[in-house]
Amino acid sequence: MSKTKPMTPKPASNTDADRLKVEKDSAQSDEAQVAGVALGGVAANALTARTFAAGTFGSLDVTECVKVLRLRAEATHAGDLKHAETVLTAQAANLDAIFNEMARRAALNMGEYMDATERYMRLALKAQSQCRTTLETLAAIKNPPVVFAKQTNIAHGPQQVNNGTGAHFATSTRPRTHPHAKNFQKRQNELLPDAHDGSTHMDPRATPAPARGDPAMEAVAAVHRSQDHGG
Repeated sequence: MSKTKPMTPKPASNTDADRLKVEKDSAQSDEAQVAGVALGGVAANALTARTFAAGTFGSLDVTECVKVLRLRAEATHAGDLKHAETVLTAQAANLDAIFNEMARRAALNMGEYMDATERYMRLALKAQSQCRTTLETLAAIKNPPVVFAKQTNIAHGPQQVNNGTGAHFATSTRPRTHPHAKNFQKRQNELLPDAHDGSTHMDPRATPAPARGDPAMEAVAAVHRSQDHGG
């Protein structure tokens, strides 16, 4: 049975791997294109990731690293978050492994070296907290929370928006009124029915007697009234 040959890191003196190859853009000058690559975010982060990964994978090709990172960024822009979910899942597994190793070392020093026990336990709990945060982020990506935002009233003219506690909102262009104002109907003035019409809805109050303070202002008796009823 043949054994698989282990992967050996490439030497760090590879000139082609350290040189970033960029296609010429005729619409930009060389200086502007180099500045755009340097400040674009993709190339700088690819170089940083390449430096940290050199201890495990050796000298990676910088041009290929930029291409891979750019493709992942374009996939994220398109709404494909599979890579992010993969990274978070793998990181959660690593953080869980760190927690178990630190907790194991804390248990080995328990009872004899309390200072070392406390340090290992602190590292274990930090790893556990980061693992929980990573899993919460992964869950938020898979199932985004529903956000209930209050309504913002922006009116460019006469407008009334009634915001209630329920789910029904009413919008009207009528002038705004006080919410507690009552609607009063204006009634027309009506004459009191006359007794000659046979109405029984006369004023039930009794006719007050004329005051005696000024006899000259008393009501005229029937005998002194005019006989002309024509007005």
